[in-house]
Amino acid sequence: MVLAFIWTSLISVTLIALALGYYLGGIWADRARFGLSLIIALSGLLTLIIPGLVGPVLLATDPLGLRLGSFISTLILFSPSLIMLGMVGPFAVKLATSTLSDVGTSTGSIYAVSTVGSVVGTLFLGFYLFPIIGSREIFVGVGIALLLLSLVVILIERRYLKSTKTLVATVVVIVTGIGLSLVVITSSKMVPSDQLHTQFEQESLYGWVRVIDKPKENIRLLTVDASTIGAASISHGDNLLTYQKIVALIPQLLPDVKRALLIGQGAGHMAMTLKQYDVVTDTLEIDPAAARRYFGFTPNGNTIIGDARYEIRQLQRPYDLIIMDVFTGGSEPSHLLTVETLQQLRNLLAESGMLALNFVAFSDNGTNPALASAAKTLSQVFPHQQVFISNPGDDFNDFIFLATHEAFDIGNAKLSNDSYHWLKQRLLTLDRTQGVILTDNLSQLERLQIRKSEHYRRMIVDSLGVNHFIR
Repeated sequence: MVLAFIWTSLISVTLIALALGYYLGGIWADRARFGLSLIIALSGLLTLIIPGLVGPVLLATDPLGLRLGSFISTLILFSPSLIMLGMVGPFAVKLATSTLSDVGTSTGSIYAVSTVGSVVGTLFLGFYLFPIIGSREIFVGVGIALLLLSLVVILIERRYLKSTKTLVATVVVIVTGIGLSLVVITSSKMVPSDQLHTQFEQESLYGWVRVIDKPKENIRLLTVDASTIGAASISHGDNLLTYQKIVALIPQLLPDVKRALLIGQGAGHMAMTLKQYDVVTDTLEIDPAAARRYFGFTPNGNTIIGDARYEIRQLQRPYDLIIMDVFTGGSEPSHLLTVETLQQLRNLLAESGMLALNFVAFSDNGTNPALASAAKTLSQVFPHQQVFISNPGDDFNDFIFLATHEAFDIGNAKLSNDSYHWLKQRLLTLDRTQGVILTDNLSQLERLQIRKSEHYRRMIVDSLGVNHFIR
Protein backbone atom coordinates (compact mmCIF):
# COMPACT_ATOMS: atom_id res chain seq x y z
CA MET A 1 0.00 0.00 0.00
CA VAL A 2 2.95 2.33 0.62
CA LEU A 3 4.06 1.97 -3.00
CA ALA A 4 0.45 2.27 -4.17
CA PHE A 5 0.10 5.57 -2.28
CA ILE A 6 3.36 6.86 -3.75
CA TRP A 7 2.51 5.93 -7.32
CA THR A 8 -1.01 7.29 -6.98
CA SER A 9 0.39 10.56 -5.67
CA LEU A 10 3.00 10.80 -8.43
CA ILE A 11 0.52 10.15 -11.21
CA SER A 12 -2.08 12.50 -9.75
CA VAL A 13 0.37 15.34 -9.17
CA THR A 14 1.83 14.91 -12.65
CA LEU A 15 -1.61 15.19 -14.26
CA ILE A 16 -2.61 18.17 -12.09
CA ALA A 17 0.65 20.02 -12.73
CA LEU A 18 0.65 19.37 -16.48
CA ALA A 19 -2.99 20.49 -16.78
CA LEU A 20 -2.17 23.73 -14.98
CA GLY A 21 0.96 24.14 -17.07
CA TYR A 22 -0.96 23.68 -20.32
CA TYR A 23 -3.45 26.33 -19.24
CA LEU A 24 -0.86 28.89 -18.11
CA GLY A 25 1.37 28.15 -21.11
CA GLY A 26 -1.51 28.82 -23.47
CA ILE A 27 -2.25 32.18 -21.86
CA TRP A 28 1.42 33.24 -21.99
CA ALA A 29 1.80 32.06 -25.59
CA ASP A 30 -1.20 34.15 -26.68
CA ARG A 31 0.25 37.26 -25.08
CA ALA A 32 3.84 36.97 -26.26
CA ARG A 33 5.97 34.98 -28.69
CA PHE A 34 9.04 35.13 -26.46
CA GLY A 35 9.94 33.58 -23.12
CA LEU A 36 10.24 29.87 -23.99
CA SER A 37 13.90 29.93 -22.97
CA LEU A 38 12.98 31.38 -19.58
CA ILE A 39 10.31 28.71 -19.03
CA ILE A 40 12.78 25.91 -19.79
CA ALA A 41 15.47 27.50 -17.61
CA LEU A 42 13.04 27.84 -14.68
CA SER A 43 12.00 24.20 -15.06
CA GLY A 44 15.68 23.23 -14.88
CA LEU A 45 16.27 25.37 -11.78
CA LEU A 46 13.17 23.98 -10.06
CA THR A 47 14.30 20.43 -10.86
CA LEU A 48 17.69 21.10 -9.27
CA ILE A 49 15.98 22.35 -6.11
CA ILE A 50 14.14 19.05 -5.55
CA PRO A 51 17.01 17.06 -3.89
CA GLY A 52 17.59 19.84 -1.37
CA LEU A 53 13.90 20.07 -0.46
CA VAL A 54 13.29 16.35 0.03
CA GLY A 55 14.37 16.26 3.69
CA PRO A 56 12.45 19.31 4.99
CA VAL A 57 9.32 18.49 2.97
CA LEU A 58 9.15 14.84 4.07
CA LEU A 59 9.70 15.85 7.68
CA ALA A 60 6.95 18.46 7.51
CA THR A 61 4.44 16.11 5.88
CA ASP A 62 5.24 12.97 7.91
CA PRO A 63 2.57 13.70 10.58
CA LEU A 64 -0.08 13.71 7.84
CA GLY A 65 0.14 9.94 7.42
CA LEU A 66 0.90 7.78 4.39
CA ARG A 67 -1.97 8.88 2.16
CA LEU A 68 -2.09 12.65 2.64
CA GLY A 69 1.61 12.90 3.48
CA SER A 70 2.73 11.24 0.25
CA PHE A 71 0.34 13.37 -1.83
CA ILE A 72 1.27 16.72 -0.24
CA SER A 73 5.00 16.03 -0.33
CA THR A 74 4.78 14.98 -3.98
CA LEU A 75 2.73 18.07 -4.77
CA ILE A 76 5.29 20.40 -3.15
CA LEU A 77 8.36 18.71 -4.61
CA PHE A 78 7.34 18.05 -8.20
CA SER A 79 4.48 20.34 -9.21
CA PRO A 80 6.57 23.55 -9.72
CA SER A 81 8.93 22.01 -12.27
CA LEU A 82 6.14 19.98 -13.92
CA ILE A 83 3.98 23.11 -14.31
CA MET A 84 6.83 24.86 -16.10
CA LEU A 85 7.40 21.83 -18.33
CA GLY A 86 3.66 21.72 -19.08
CA MET A 87 3.87 25.31 -20.30
CA VAL A 88 6.37 24.32 -23.00
CA GLY A 89 3.80 22.46 -25.13
CA PRO A 90 1.35 25.33 -25.83
CA PHE A 91 4.27 27.70 -26.36
CA ALA A 92 5.87 25.34 -28.89
CA VAL A 93 2.53 24.98 -30.69
CA LYS A 94 2.18 28.76 -30.98
CA LEU A 95 5.72 29.16 -32.32
CA ALA A 96 5.29 26.28 -34.80
CA THR A 97 1.95 27.53 -36.15
CA SER A 98 2.26 29.96 -39.02
CA THR A 99 -1.34 29.84 -40.27
CA LEU A 100 -4.67 28.70 -38.83
CA SER A 101 -4.93 25.97 -41.45
CA ASP A 102 -1.92 24.03 -40.14
CA VAL A 103 -2.63 24.36 -36.42
CA GLY A 104 -3.91 20.78 -36.18
CA THR A 105 -0.82 19.33 -37.83
CA SER A 106 1.52 21.42 -35.68
CA THR A 107 -0.28 20.53 -32.46
CA GLY A 108 -0.47 16.82 -33.29
CA SER A 109 3.19 16.64 -34.31
CA ILE A 110 4.44 18.42 -31.18
CA TYR A 111 2.42 16.28 -28.76
CA ALA A 112 3.31 13.10 -30.67
CA VAL A 113 7.03 13.92 -30.42
CA SER A 114 6.55 14.81 -26.74
CA THR A 115 4.83 11.51 -25.96
CA VAL A 116 7.39 9.43 -27.86
CA GLY A 117 10.16 11.27 -26.03
CA SER A 118 8.49 10.53 -22.70
CA VAL A 119 8.24 6.83 -23.53
CA VAL A 120 11.88 6.60 -24.66
CA GLY A 121 13.04 8.55 -21.63
CA THR A 122 11.06 6.36 -19.25
CA LEU A 123 12.40 3.13 -20.76
CA PHE A 124 15.97 4.42 -20.78
CA LEU A 125 15.66 5.68 -17.22
CA GLY A 126 14.09 2.55 -15.74
CA PHE A 127 16.00 -0.11 -17.68
CA TYR A 128 19.46 1.44 -17.92
CA LEU A 129 20.08 4.78 -16.22
CA PHE A 130 18.56 4.26 -12.78
CA PRO A 131 20.38 0.95 -12.08
CA ILE A 132 23.71 2.65 -12.86
CA ILE A 133 23.44 6.02 -11.11
CA GLY A 134 21.34 7.33 -8.24
CA SER A 135 18.11 9.31 -8.30
CA ARG A 136 19.86 12.40 -6.90
CA GLU A 137 22.31 12.39 -9.78
CA ILE A 138 19.45 11.94 -12.25
CA PHE A 139 17.69 15.05 -10.92
CA VAL A 140 20.93 17.01 -11.23
CA GLY A 141 21.51 15.68 -14.76
CA VAL A 142 17.98 16.53 -15.92
CA GLY A 143 18.20 20.00 -14.37
CA ILE A 144 21.51 20.76 -16.09
CA ALA A 145 20.20 19.38 -19.41
CA LEU A 146 17.22 21.74 -19.21
CA LEU A 147 19.51 24.69 -18.47
CA LEU A 148 21.66 23.84 -21.49
CA LEU A 149 18.54 23.47 -23.64
CA SER A 150 17.39 26.92 -22.54
CA LEU A 151 20.71 28.33 -23.82
CA VAL A 152 20.00 26.87 -27.25
CA VAL A 153 16.43 28.21 -27.23
CA ILE A 154 17.52 31.71 -26.22
CA LEU A 155 19.87 31.82 -29.21
CA ILE A 156 16.98 30.80 -31.47
CA GLU A 157 14.75 33.48 -29.94
CA ARG A 158 17.36 36.16 -30.53
CA ARG A 159 17.95 35.11 -34.12
CA TYR A 160 14.45 34.41 -35.39
CA LEU A 161 12.18 36.36 -33.05
CA LYS A 162 14.58 39.29 -32.63
CA SER A 163 13.71 39.24 -28.91
CA THR A 164 16.02 40.02 -25.99
CA LYS A 165 13.33 40.79 -23.40
CA THR A 166 13.94 37.64 -21.37
CA LEU A 167 17.67 37.36 -22.05
CA VAL A 168 18.87 38.75 -18.71
CA ALA A 169 16.31 36.79 -16.67
CA THR A 170 17.15 33.54 -18.46
CA VAL A 171 20.89 34.01 -17.99
CA VAL A 172 20.41 34.72 -14.28
CA VAL A 173 18.36 31.55 -13.90
CA ILE A 174 20.97 29.50 -15.78
CA VAL A 175 23.87 30.80 -13.68
CA THR A 176 21.88 30.22 -10.49
CA GLY A 177 21.04 26.69 -11.61
CA ILE A 178 24.66 25.82 -12.39
CA GLY A 179 25.75 27.11 -8.99
CA LEU A 180 22.98 25.16 -7.29
CA SER A 181 23.94 21.95 -9.09
CA LEU A 182 27.49 22.28 -7.74
CA VAL A 183 26.12 22.69 -4.22
CA VAL A 184 23.86 19.64 -4.58
CA ILE A 185 26.71 17.47 -5.89
CA THR A 186 29.23 18.48 -3.22
CA SER A 187 26.77 18.15 -0.34
CA SER A 188 25.56 14.64 -1.17
CA LYS A 189 27.65 12.84 1.44
CA MET A 190 26.50 12.41 5.01
CA VAL A 191 28.48 13.80 7.93
CA PRO A 192 29.34 11.22 10.61
CA SER A 193 28.42 11.91 14.24
CA ASP A 194 29.57 10.59 17.59
CA GLN A 195 26.38 8.55 17.96
CA LEU A 196 26.00 7.25 14.40
CA HIS A 197 28.35 6.52 11.56
CA THR A 198 27.35 5.42 8.07
CA GLN A 199 29.88 2.82 6.97
CA PHE A 200 28.28 2.14 3.60
CA GLU A 201 25.48 3.45 1.40
CA GLN A 202 24.33 2.53 -2.06
CA GLU A 203 21.15 3.15 -3.97
CA SER A 204 19.57 0.08 -5.51
CA LEU A 205 16.44 -0.38 -7.60
CA TYR A 206 14.44 -0.81 -4.40
CA GLY A 207 15.84 1.73 -1.95
CA TRP A 208 18.86 3.10 -0.10
CA VAL A 209 20.97 0.31 1.39
CA ARG A 210 23.02 1.50 4.38
CA VAL A 211 25.29 0.03 7.02
CA ILE A 212 25.02 2.23 10.12
CA ASP A 213 27.16 1.87 13.24
CA LYS A 214 26.10 2.94 16.73
CA PRO A 215 29.52 2.73 18.43
CA LYS A 216 28.36 3.58 21.96
CA GLU A 217 25.83 0.75 21.86
CA ASN A 218 28.13 -1.66 19.97
CA ILE A 219 25.48 -2.14 17.26
CA ARG A 220 25.83 -2.35 13.49
CA LEU A 221 22.62 -2.14 11.45
CA LEU A 222 21.82 -3.02 7.86
CA THR A 223 18.94 -0.88 6.62
CA VAL A 224 16.97 -0.39 3.43
CA ASP A 225 15.31 3.02 3.61
CA ALA A 226 13.46 2.97 6.96
CA SER A 227 13.63 -0.81 7.36
CA THR A 228 16.18 -2.67 9.45
CA ILE A 229 17.01 -6.02 7.84
CA GLY A 230 20.08 -6.96 9.90
CA ALA A 231 21.68 -6.17 13.24
CA ALA A 232 24.93 -7.36 14.81
CA SER A 233 27.42 -6.36 17.48
CA ILE A 234 30.32 -4.35 16.11
CA SER A 235 32.87 -6.09 18.29
CA HIS A 236 32.03 -9.74 17.60
CA GLY A 237 29.45 -9.73 14.80
CA ASP A 238 26.87 -11.59 16.91
CA ASN A 239 23.31 -11.55 15.63
CA LEU A 240 21.07 -9.23 17.71
CA LEU A 241 17.63 -10.01 16.24
CA THR A 242 15.61 -12.27 18.53
CA TYR A 243 13.30 -13.65 15.84
CA GLN A 244 16.29 -15.05 14.00
CA LYS A 245 17.21 -17.00 17.14
CA ILE A 246 13.85 -18.75 16.88
CA VAL A 247 14.55 -19.63 13.26
CA ALA A 248 17.97 -20.92 14.34
CA LEU A 249 16.21 -23.70 16.29
CA ILE A 250 14.58 -25.11 13.15
CA PRO A 251 17.41 -27.59 12.42
CA GLN A 252 16.55 -29.15 15.78
CA LEU A 253 12.86 -29.28 14.80
CA LEU A 254 13.79 -30.77 11.42
CA PRO A 255 16.84 -32.96 12.11
CA ASP A 256 16.97 -34.22 8.52
CA VAL A 257 17.17 -30.79 6.90
CA LYS A 258 19.97 -30.69 4.32
CA ARG A 259 19.05 -27.93 1.89
CA ALA A 260 17.32 -24.61 2.53
CA LEU A 261 16.18 -21.55 0.62
CA LEU A 262 16.38 -18.15 2.36
CA ILE A 263 14.18 -15.49 0.75
CA GLY A 264 15.42 -12.17 2.12
CA GLN A 265 19.10 -12.63 2.87
CA GLY A 266 19.54 -9.43 4.89
CA ALA A 267 22.86 -9.53 6.73
CA GLY A 268 23.11 -13.29 6.15
CA HIS A 269 22.96 -14.38 9.81
CA MET A 270 20.33 -17.07 9.31
CA ALA A 271 22.24 -18.60 6.41
CA MET A 272 25.41 -18.60 8.52
CA THR A 273 23.56 -20.29 11.40
CA LEU A 274 22.18 -22.99 9.12
CA LYS A 275 25.70 -23.49 7.79
CA GLN A 276 26.78 -24.54 11.28
CA TYR A 277 24.30 -27.43 10.99
CA ASP A 278 25.76 -28.37 7.57
CA VAL A 279 22.65 -27.07 5.82
CA VAL A 280 23.38 -25.84 2.30
CA THR A 281 21.43 -22.60 1.92
CA ASP A 282 20.54 -20.83 -1.31
CA THR A 283 19.87 -17.14 -0.72
CA LEU A 284 17.49 -14.93 -2.70
CA GLU A 285 17.83 -11.18 -2.26
CA ILE A 286 17.00 -8.04 -4.23
CA ASP A 287 19.63 -5.92 -2.38
CA PRO A 288 22.60 -8.19 -1.57
CA ALA A 289 25.10 -5.38 -1.07
CA ALA A 290 27.13 -5.07 2.16
CA ALA A 291 26.35 -8.45 3.78
CA ARG A 292 29.70 -10.02 2.93
CA ARG A 293 31.91 -7.01 3.61
CA TYR A 294 30.32 -5.68 6.79
CA PHE A 295 28.65 -8.73 8.37
CA GLY A 296 31.03 -11.53 7.43
CA PHE A 297 28.49 -13.42 5.34
CA THR A 298 30.01 -16.30 3.37
CA PRO A 299 27.45 -18.27 1.34
CA ASN A 300 27.61 -22.04 1.04
CA GLY A 301 24.84 -22.25 -1.54
CA ASN A 302 23.71 -20.35 -4.61
CA THR A 303 23.29 -16.58 -4.41
CA ILE A 304 20.25 -15.46 -6.41
CA ILE A 305 19.68 -11.75 -7.05
CA GLY A 306 16.27 -10.58 -8.16
CA ASP A 307 12.60 -10.36 -7.26
CA ALA A 308 11.51 -13.43 -5.32
CA ARG A 309 8.22 -13.97 -7.16
CA TYR A 310 10.02 -14.26 -10.48
CA GLU A 311 13.04 -16.18 -9.24
CA ILE A 312 11.16 -18.93 -7.39
CA ARG A 313 9.50 -19.89 -10.66
CA GLN A 314 12.97 -20.67 -12.04
CA LEU A 315 13.97 -22.99 -9.20
CA GLN A 316 13.73 -26.75 -9.57
CA ARG A 317 15.36 -28.52 -6.64
CA PRO A 318 13.36 -29.65 -3.61
CA TYR A 319 14.16 -27.87 -0.33
CA ASP A 320 13.75 -29.21 3.18
CA LEU A 321 13.30 -25.70 4.53
CA ILE A 322 12.21 -22.37 3.02
CA ILE A 323 12.54 -19.21 5.11
CA MET A 324 10.72 -16.03 4.09
CA ASP A 325 12.17 -12.97 5.81
CA VAL A 326 10.80 -10.12 3.73
CA PHE A 327 7.96 -8.75 5.89
CA THR A 328 10.08 -7.01 8.52
CA GLY A 329 10.22 -3.38 7.41
CA GLY A 330 8.15 -0.34 6.64
CA SER A 331 6.68 -1.69 3.40
CA GLU A 332 4.95 -4.92 2.44
CA PRO A 333 5.88 -7.05 -0.60
CA SER A 334 2.29 -8.24 -0.65
CA HIS A 335 2.76 -10.29 -3.83
CA LEU A 336 4.91 -12.69 -1.78
CA LEU A 337 2.15 -13.59 0.68
CA THR A 338 -0.68 -14.89 -1.46
CA VAL A 339 -2.17 -18.33 -1.95
CA GLU A 340 -0.55 -18.51 -5.38
CA THR A 341 2.94 -17.68 -4.10
CA LEU A 342 2.63 -20.08 -1.19
CA GLN A 343 1.57 -22.83 -3.58
CA GLN A 344 4.68 -22.19 -5.66
CA LEU A 345 6.80 -22.46 -2.52
CA ARG A 346 4.95 -25.61 -1.45
CA ASN A 347 5.89 -27.19 -4.77
CA LEU A 348 9.56 -26.48 -4.00
CA LEU A 349 9.40 -28.19 -0.62
CA ALA A 350 10.05 -31.82 0.14
CA GLU A 351 7.04 -33.72 1.50
CA SER A 352 8.31 -33.36 5.07
CA GLY A 353 9.63 -29.83 4.53
CA MET A 354 8.79 -26.66 6.43
CA LEU A 355 8.06 -23.05 5.51
CA ALA A 356 9.15 -20.44 8.07
CA LEU A 357 7.66 -16.97 7.70
CA ASN A 358 8.70 -13.95 9.76
CA PHE A 359 6.01 -11.29 9.98
CA VAL A 360 6.17 -7.93 11.78
CA ALA A 361 2.86 -6.62 13.10
CA PHE A 362 0.93 -5.48 16.13
CA SER A 363 -0.36 -8.31 18.31
CA ASP A 364 -3.60 -6.74 19.55
CA ASN A 365 -3.80 -9.69 21.95
CA GLY A 366 -3.67 -12.14 19.07
CA THR A 367 -6.57 -10.59 17.16
CA ASN A 368 -4.71 -8.40 14.67
CA PRO A 369 -6.39 -8.75 11.22
CA ALA A 370 -3.05 -8.77 9.38
CA LEU A 371 -1.77 -11.63 11.53
CA ALA A 372 -5.06 -13.45 11.14
CA SER A 373 -4.88 -12.99 7.36
CA ALA A 374 -1.34 -14.35 7.21
CA ALA A 375 -2.43 -17.41 9.22
CA LYS A 376 -5.59 -17.91 7.16
CA THR A 377 -3.70 -17.65 3.87
CA LEU A 378 -1.03 -20.10 5.01
CA SER A 379 -3.74 -22.56 6.01
CA GLN A 380 -5.01 -22.68 2.42
CA VAL A 381 -1.77 -24.37 1.38
CA PHE A 382 -0.30 -25.87 4.56
CA PRO A 383 -2.62 -27.92 6.81
CA HIS A 384 -0.46 -27.42 9.92
CA GLN A 385 1.13 -24.31 11.39
CA GLN A 386 2.42 -22.95 14.68
CA VAL A 387 3.08 -19.30 15.52
CA PHE A 388 5.72 -17.89 17.85
CA ILE A 389 6.19 -14.35 19.16
CA SER A 390 9.70 -12.94 19.31
CA ASN A 391 9.43 -10.82 22.47
CA PRO A 392 6.49 -11.83 24.69
CA GLY A 393 4.77 -8.88 26.33
CA ASP A 394 5.41 -6.39 23.50
CA ASP A 395 2.48 -5.43 21.30
CA PHE A 396 4.62 -4.54 18.28
CA ASN A 397 6.59 -7.65 17.48
CA ASP A 398 8.02 -10.25 15.13
CA PHE A 399 5.81 -13.29 14.60
CA ILE A 400 7.28 -16.50 13.22
CA PHE A 401 4.94 -18.89 11.40
CA LEU A 402 6.12 -22.47 10.95
CA ALA A 403 3.95 -24.20 8.33
CA THR A 404 4.14 -27.82 7.23
CA HIS A 405 2.25 -30.43 5.27
CA GLU A 406 2.69 -32.97 8.06
CA ALA A 407 1.79 -32.39 11.70
CA PHE A 408 4.64 -31.57 14.08
CA ASP A 409 5.01 -30.95 17.81
CA ILE A 410 7.89 -29.03 19.38
CA GLY A 411 7.60 -31.36 22.36
CA ASN A 412 8.80 -34.24 20.16
CA ALA A 413 11.70 -32.29 18.70
CA LYS A 414 15.32 -32.82 19.69
CA LEU A 415 15.51 -29.60 21.69
CA SER A 416 17.42 -29.06 24.88
CA ASN A 417 15.28 -28.35 27.95
CA ASP A 418 16.29 -24.69 27.93
CA SER A 419 15.52 -24.32 24.22
CA TYR A 420 12.19 -26.10 24.58
CA HIS A 421 10.98 -23.91 27.45
CA TRP A 422 12.33 -20.76 25.77
CA LEU A 423 10.43 -21.64 22.59
CA LYS A 424 7.27 -22.85 24.34
CA GLN A 425 6.79 -19.58 26.21
CA ARG A 426 6.70 -17.84 22.82
CA LEU A 427 4.04 -20.12 21.36
CA LEU A 428 1.00 -18.02 20.40
CA THR A 429 -2.64 -18.76 19.66
CA LEU A 430 -4.15 -16.54 16.96
CA ASP A 431 -7.79 -15.70 16.34
CA ARG A 432 -8.23 -16.10 12.58
CA THR A 433 -11.84 -14.92 12.42
CA GLN A 434 -10.83 -11.35 11.49
CA GLY A 435 -8.52 -12.53 8.72
CA VAL A 436 -9.03 -12.59 4.97
CA ILE A 437 -7.49 -14.91 2.40
CA LEU A 438 -4.83 -13.07 0.40
CA THR A 439 -4.67 -13.80 -3.33
CA ASP A 440 -3.04 -12.38 -6.43
CA ASN A 441 -6.42 -11.06 -7.48
CA LEU A 442 -7.03 -9.27 -4.18
CA SER A 443 -4.39 -8.84 -1.50
CA GLN A 444 -5.40 -6.51 1.31
CA LEU A 445 -2.15 -6.95 3.20
CA GLU A 446 -0.83 -3.42 2.64
CA ARG A 447 -4.13 -1.90 3.74
CA LEU A 448 -4.17 -4.06 6.86
CA GLN A 449 -0.57 -3.07 7.66
CA ILE A 450 -0.83 0.73 7.27
CA ARG A 451 -0.59 1.25 11.05
CA LYS A 452 2.42 -1.03 11.19
CA SER A 453 4.18 0.78 8.33
CA GLU A 454 3.68 4.20 9.90
CA HIS A 455 4.79 2.98 13.34
CA TYR A 456 7.85 1.20 11.98
CA ARG A 457 9.03 4.23 10.04
CA ARG A 458 8.66 6.52 13.05
CA MET A 459 10.38 4.02 15.34
CA ILE A 460 13.42 3.61 13.10
CA VAL A 461 13.74 7.30 12.27
CA ASP A 462 13.45 8.24 15.96
CA SER A 463 16.17 5.75 16.77
CA LEU A 464 18.67 6.64 14.06
CA GLY A 465 17.76 10.18 13.07
CA VAL A 466 16.18 11.43 9.88
CA ASN A 467 19.49 12.32 8.20
CA HIS A 468 20.27 8.64 7.74
CA PHE A 469 17.11 8.06 5.72
CA ILE A 470 16.61 11.28 3.76
CA ARG A 471 19.50 11.89 1.41
